[in-house]
Amino acid sequence: MTSKNLSFVARLRFALAGLHHALHSERSVRTQLMIFVGVLAALAYWRPPPVWWALVLLISSAVIAAELFNTAIERLADQIQSEPDPRIRIVKDCAAAAVLVLSAGAVCVAAALALSLWEAR
Repeated sequence: MTSKNLSFVARLRFALAGLHHALHSERSVRTQLMIFVGVLAALAYWRPPPVWWALVLLISSAVIAAELFNTAIERLADQIQSEPDPRIRIVKDCAAAAVLVLSAGAVCVAAALALSLWEAR
């Protein structure tokens, strides 16, 4: 059966199952989620303007999404080729690099927010 025409609730269950799997199997996803909780606590404490909430939540969700894509790509690559293969290694390394690039962007957003809060004092 195809999952294209299932109800929203059914498709939501698939997404939550994927998130559950990633949380239980990937340390990096758990780490990013713990950082996200810390970021939410910092935002609640400092109470920056709404635009900063939007920027921080957007980049944070992008990093977590990249981690989930990375997990999916790694699992698929491992299913396709169980033996080490330099071509598969490149695919997995590029997926990991995407997480790294987004994480660096998140650090830049955090630095810009800190500078903005510092200047507003």
